[in-house]
Amino acid sequence: MNPTLIELVIAMMMIAVVAILIIWFQRYKAGASERRMKQMLKNAGLDPEIAIHATTEVIIREVRSRCRKCQAEDVCERWLAGKETGENDFCPNAGVFQMLAEHAGVPK
Repeated sequence: MNPTLIELVIAMMMIAVVAILIIWFQRYKAGASERRMKQMLKNAGLDPEIAIHATTEVIIREVRSRCRKCQAEDVCERWLAGKETGENDFCPNAGVFQMLAEHAGVPK
């Protein structure tokens, strides 16, 4: 093998590793986001399985999208762990969770 071919193979391997890491990181973030979303639903008094019901599919799709784009992940993690006090005003989905809870008849 000549040096150019070796360099090309190494470069392709590096690109593959980077692509795998990006995919892994996106899946990790999506999983963490899904966990936080379900815990927020639970804290609102809702069954987290609401996320898979056809009647709330459109709403939950929007909630999931906002959750994945959220910039307050660290605050959310602390709040869910009980290390932050107060309401979940930091959450872009707080109003939706409250509306869903009211619609489901969950007492405040």
